[in-house]
Amino acid sequence: MSQPSSTLKPDQGFVRGLNLFDSVMVTIGVIVGSGIFIVSADMSRMIGSPGWMLMAWVITSVLTMAAAVSYGELASMLPQAGGMYVYLREAFSPLWGFLYGWTLFTVIQTGTIAAVSVAFARFLSVLVPSISESSYIIPPVHISSGYALSLSTAQLVAIAVIMLLTWTNSRGLEYGKIVQNIFTSAKTLALAALILAGLFLGWNSNAVHVNFTDMFRFGAFDPSLGVAAGSIFGLLVALCVAQSGSMFSADSWHDITFIAGEVHDPKKTLPRALIIGTGIALLLYLLANIAYLVVLPLPEIQNAPADRVGSATLEHIFPGRGAVMMAIAIMISTFGCVNSLVLAGPRAYYAMAKDKLFFASAGVLNKARVPGWSLLVQGLWAAFLVLPRTYDTATQKYGNLYSNLLDYVISAALIFYILTIAGVIRLRKTRPDLERPYKVPLYPLIPIFYIVGAATVLIMLFAYRPATTWPGLVIVIAGALVYMVVNPARKS
Repeated sequence: MSQPSSTLKPDQGFVRGLNLFDSVMVTIGVIVGSGIFIVSADMSRMIGSPGWMLMAWVITSVLTMAAAVSYGELASMLPQAGGMYVYLREAFSPLWGFLYGWTLFTVIQTGTIAAVSVAFARFLSVLVPSISESSYIIPPVHISSGYALSLSTAQLVAIAVIMLLTWTNSRGLEYGKIVQNIFTSAKTLALAALILAGLFLGWNSNAVHVNFTDMFRFGAFDPSLGVAAGSIFGLLVALCVAQSGSMFSADSWHDITFIAGEVHDPKKTLPRALIIGTGIALLLYLLANIAYLVVLPLPEIQNAPADRVGSATLEHIFPGRGAVMMAIAIMISTFGCVNSLVLAGPRAYYAMAKDKLFFASAGVLNKARVPGWSLLVQGLWAAFLVLPRTYDTATQKYGNLYSNLLDYVISAALIFYILTIAGVIRLRKTRPDLERPYKVPLYPLIPIFYIVGAATVLIMLFAYRPATTWPGLVIVIAGALVYMVVNPARKS
């Protein structure tokens, strides 16, 4: 492997305008989108048991907190713009940093921006029915039997949200911060209100009896898993595969580290923001699922219309008004989430450009002292990802290409997380000279715990969800080929 950077230069030109509160708001904002209101339906069908469905969320919470606690050491030691790209570069080699940055730009960050923006449009359609993915401005134009391009009113709204937030963030950190604090505060209160409404207004004795009487009984696992019903091994498989939903909903918790160059006193602020923000979001997630279980019997969660468990819960509490109330809450949540994603991603591309691993223009700050060109190219690619559609010839229904891409990279993202946390251990040995204002407690037990737990989930995903995991490796391998082209003289 090539040697990591011998000197770590401080970021220059950025405005250190984010304090602890702002950083916590970014962390919560980038985690909480629309997933928490939807994915529990699929998870409950996969696991078939209310108690074990809740346990799947506990597993996600414990693993994610272990990761956040471990990342705190890296963030305090390497407080530079770029986050995970920098950690992988310094712990292993520029190749591994580039592979993460490549995947981040092509799919992870931009695909998530596209997905959450379309989610905003979908829930806006509850208030404005003319906004729909089937209300076409440009009908689907097939480029093959399984793929097409289209522009619907919902897609147009999604693109408008991406462009609006790209523009506001290009005007300076203060604009992005104001939008972030307002919308994250609002959606945190909205999610807390849903939880309180479920626990105190929607308490359903029938649902409580069905869900909490023998709640850890073995249910019927998703038949597509191909595992024996009622078996311990089948439960393990179901819990691991279900992590693709809950981990995706809790993903991007580390995005605040991308913005390290703009955080005040980052060596202290970043570890605190990671732990506090991630902890608050995961606690809200667990409580939201408890609220679902005290309001809706498991079969109603499993069969919620369009998997909208949050909407079904509020509709049960406030008949005739719940769907509209939830639509407004999710619009607030998704708008704030898109802003967090738009704000964070370009700082990673900025760091890559400084190492000559991305377009040179991405490493230049604009007059507002933010990476304006990085923001623009990210926005354009994310907007493009809204347009391609998948087509199922059997059902004659259209899907979204970005949804498939995000399914593909869940496994790849786990690989990068495992490597990054392994980097904590590696850097303790290779760079003992670096100052570490914060160190992982119970080292090395917490990093090893995450590595073992995440690796178990990863193995199960590759074994039981090959169609949506192996393609992720293709994207990463493509990145290795690109790396050899842009850096033919650099060995990895």
